[in-house]
Amino acid sequence: MRKIPLVLVLTFVFCLLGVVRPVFATGQQDREMDTLMKDVSDAFTQMDQAFSPSPSEMTLVDEYYLGRAVAAEILRAYRPYTANPALTAYLNKICLAITINSPKPSLYNGYRVEILDTNEICAFATPGGHIFISRGLIAIAPSEDALAAVIAHEVAHIQQRHVAAILANERTVQDLSAVAERAATIAGRSLSEQERTALFQASLSASINTLFRNGYSRDQEFEADRMARLLLIGAAYDPAALEELLRLLNQRLQPGNMNSTHPTPSVRIMSLGPLPGNIREGTGRETLSARRSRFNSALAR
Repeated sequence: MRKIPLVLVLTFVFCLLGVVRPVFATGQQDREMDTLMKDVSDAFTQMDQAFSPSPSEMTLVDEYYLGRAVAAEILRAYRPYTANPALTAYLNKICLAITINSPKPSLYNGYRVEILDTNEICAFATPGGHIFISRGLIAIAPSEDALAAVIAHEVAHIQQRHVAAILANERTVQDLSAVAERAATIAGRSLSEQERTALFQASLSASINTLFRNGYSRDQEFEADRMARLLLIGAAYDPAALEELLRLLNQRLQPGNMNSTHPTPSVRIMSLGPLPGNIREGTGRETLSARRSRFNSALAR
């Protein structure tokens, strides 16, 4: 059993003082108190395990359902774009080309790309394989290779398990206090099973909101860029398209979207560095004409 953090125990003590009065009797009351304290201990154990996931301990199923919760939060903030199903299908074909040639070609329920109906320049990924790209970001992409670079970057976040790593490190005092309060309420046995489940879901939602607000760390962004370039090479796309896209983003910074959590594109370009000497620019030149035709056709609709 995982050891309960001391700060969590102390926080719980203060919460518990408000909901449980000392019992000085024996017999039935002692047994009821023992049962209550066991429920408290069990609640803490479950909460600590639920909100301190180790990326290595999460299964593909865990990541999928966590991803669904993250996707729901994204769709609270942005509407899905459904006016052009052909464009969505086109992006999913690009994603398939990238993932099928990647180190992790399959997930519990696969990868899927959805378009967000906003002019903001943004993109998001969930551990369950959901990838969201805004209309604003699609609009500035000059080529299929640039769209592939966006998708490859998000696929890299998924395959590097960055969301799980963030949640594993989400251990603020405020979160622990909320967990303790909920554990005390659950231990009071005054809630139905449905209400208890809702409390756990509320705690998960709070952690997801923190993730959605704070985004990835700088190191995670740099790692995703480096892996994205390798994914592009594996799928016969031009790896130089990633740097080209970053230069475009550097000209179009907008407050309040992905740029508030990402390192600046210029910093990402410096971290990315030049292509390795054995990789020539213009990789995928043999199919360039076909990619241009597909791109023009998809965006013309």
